[in-house]
Amino acid sequence: MAKLTKDMLFKADKPRAETLIDRTTRAARQILKDEAEQRELKTARLRKARLAKEADTPSTASQTTSKRGRK
Repeated sequence: MAKLTKDMLFKADKPRAETLIDRTTRAARQILKDEAEQRELKTARLRKARLAKEADTPSTASQTTSKRGRK
């Protein structure tokens, strides 16, 4: 009788083929990831510009009070 090995007893599962749904899901997730990265970069850029603008302008504490009450 032939000597039994684990390769003979347990067959290795072949990697399953990527289905159309899997490819679509992967592509959609990649698009969302890219958009989120672009949004974060834009937010950081705008925040930096806003802080620089606020630092350049003199801070005038002019608080306007409403002379008219609530109706």
